[in-house]
Amino acid sequence: MASFFWSGCLMRFRTFSAVCFLLGSLSAQVTEVSADEPVSFEIRLLTLDANEGIAAGDVDGDGKTDLVAGRNWFRNGDWAPRPLRAIEDWNGYVQSNGDYLFDVDSDGRLDVIAGSFLPTEVKWYRNPGEEDLRLGKMWPESTLVDTGATANEGQLFEDIDGDGRPEWIVNSWKNEVPTVIWRLEPNESTEDGKPAYELKRHVLGEEFNGHGIGVGDINGDGRNDILVGWGWYEQPAENPWGQPWIAHRDWKLHASLPMLIEDIDQDGDQDLIYGEGHNYGLQWWENTGANDSGSIEWKEHEIDRRFSQPHSMVWVDLDGDGNKDLVTGKRYYAHNGNDPGGKEVPCLYWYSFDVASKSFQRHVVDEGRVGTGLQIVAEDFNGDGKTDLAVAGKSGTYLLLAKP
Repeated sequence: MASFFWSGCLMRFRTFSAVCFLLGSLSAQVTEVSADEPVSFEIRLLTLDANEGIAAGDVDGDGKTDLVAGRNWFRNGDWAPRPLRAIEDWNGYVQSNGDYLFDVDSDGRLDVIAGSFLPTEVKWYRNPGEEDLRLGKMWPESTLVDTGATANEGQLFEDIDGDGRPEWIVNSWKNEVPTVIWRLEPNESTEDGKPAYELKRHVLGEEFNGHGIGVGDINGDGRNDILVGWGWYEQPAENPWGQPWIAHRDWKLHASLPMLIEDIDQDGDQDLIYGEGHNYGLQWWENTGANDSGSIEWKEHEIDRRFSQPHSMVWVDLDGDGNKDLVTGKRYYAHNGNDPGGKEVPCLYWYSFDVASKSFQRHVVDEGRVGTGLQIVAEDFNGDGKTDLAVAGKSGTYLLLAKP
């Protein structure tokens, strides 16, 4: 029995190695460092469930950055899971696709705002305060708004117009549905425990939506635009919330959440990074300028094809050299293992960029344990000046502390 077990393991290892070799041969744009890594991590498994959302903030008011992730919050220090909310399981998922921290009722404590895959309601969970947090009580649940929209791939919560308040941006995996922004407007109600804000609906455009979303100034006019799977919406020069935005159906992608709009090659214009959310493929598009019709033209560069489902990512200076890096990995079991490569091992990587060669270099955070879900957090959790990581996905909720 033992010899059969180990021979089976060896066969699986050889098969996995062969697959990795074949996939690795497809990627010529990225090199990999295996020794003398500039950053390594102490990896802690915090809990195991199918939740895929995670956010960071000072939940208990002690001045330290805590984590919220689905059903639990984790206090900085012991990092033990503490109850937050109940969430139903659905078809291999936890029925939640993004956690965000915001003081909804203006009482000085951070609350949780969360959306779902199929339910149309955006819920908020009121921080119950010091004593109830100490006792491990659940956070009171209320509906912030009923969007009427289902088939929600995910949401972003970002300040689009620069007024200091974030907007709730809903992404649908359906292509031919409106792209909608929900704006936080002050609520006239002053009743204790009631939200100080309400979400007001604004349709950017009826033309398209689609899998993938990003926020950034893609055309360099100083205003944030919205990218989705089937193109992008250009923010008007004036009165952005009083009119539809200009629609550019420039691509058809099944892209990551988020897509990143950054000046990757440091040439003064905005480039694009995205992952194939449910397939192999991680790439960046180099902005080469506008054509005669005013559309942006791109030169496509492959970053990596050796793992599948790079569904979430973050752009952050991970090694402290003053240049931002890409952090992404496999959204493990994104479609319950039915995506290409969906049953391969979890993995998490970071990529540094060399401006001279316009190429990325891959660095391993972890292979075999840590995958991603729908959000990646990059924060200094222990105050040592180094950037740490936290992820939640179907391989578990993990805290990754950068080693000295």
